[in-house]
Amino acid sequence: MASRSVYPPNRILVLGATSAIAMAVMRQLVTPAAHFFLVARSKEKLTAVAQDLLVRGALRVDMIVADLDDTQAHSQMLSVATSQLGAVDLALLAHGVLGDQAAAERDYFIAEQILGTNLLSAVSLLTWLANYCVSQGQGTLAVISSVAGDRGRKSNYVYGASKAGLNAFLSGLRNRCDRSGVQVLTIKPGFVATPMTAHVAKNRLFATPERVARGILSAVRKRKDVVYVPWFWRPIMSIIKVVPEPIFKGRDL
Repeated sequence: MASRSVYPPNRILVLGATSAIAMAVMRQLVTPAAHFFLVARSKEKLTAVAQDLLVRGALRVDMIVADLDDTQAHSQMLSVATSQLGAVDLALLAHGVLGDQAAAERDYFIAEQILGTNLLSAVSLLTWLANYCVSQGQGTLAVISSVAGDRGRKSNYVYGASKAGLNAFLSGLRNRCDRSGVQVLTIKPGFVATPMTAHVAKNRLFATPERVARGILSAVRKRKDVVYVPWFWRPIMSIIKVVPEPIFKGRDL
C-alpha cells in the first residue's frame, strides 16, 4: 500500500511543541481547519504557543503539560491526544537535548540522560504512534533527528550516538509501516540558530528555524523518507561519511 499522507494536515500532534523548529513548522501549518495538540514541559510556554496559533487563525489548540522523558506516562498522554484530535494527520516529534559532551565523557549517568531523551523516549512515543497510525491506515510521523547521527565526532559523539540510534530505528519503522499507508520521515537538520545552540559561535552553515520548517513541510508534502535541511547538508555528510577512519580520527571535529 502506498503512503497516504494528508496535506495540508489538519489534525496535528506536536511533541516538544515549544522548540523553535516546532513553532516555525506550526506557524506554517495554520489554516482555519487546523486542530493542534501540543505537548511540552512548560505550561507557561505552551500557553503562549497556543495563543499564538489561535491568533494566527487555527481552528483549535489543545495541550498537555508533560515531561516526555517519563515513558510510563506516554500511553495515557497519547490516548488523550488522539481522542481529542479524532485522528492524526501529522505527528511531529521535536523534543531533544544537545547535552554536555564534556560532562558526559566524565559521567555515564549524564550520557544516559542524553540517550534517554533523544532515543529512548522517542522510541516509546513512536512505538505507540506507529501502532495507532497503522490502525487508522494513514498519517505521517515526522521526527527531528540530526546530521550528527551520520558519523560520530569527538565534539558531540554522545548526542550523535543518540541520533544514530534514532535514525536506525526510524529506518526499520519506515520499512514496517510503509505498506500500511503510514509515512515515516527522518529529518536531519544541520546547524540551526535556536536556544539549544545559543552558546555556539554562528557561521554561514547555520539556518533559521523558518528555513528548516519549510524544508520539513516540503518533505512531508512530497512523502519523502529522509530529508536533510537545508539541502546542502546531504552532500556535506556524504563526503564526511566516506572519509577513511584512519584519516577521520585525526581530525579536530
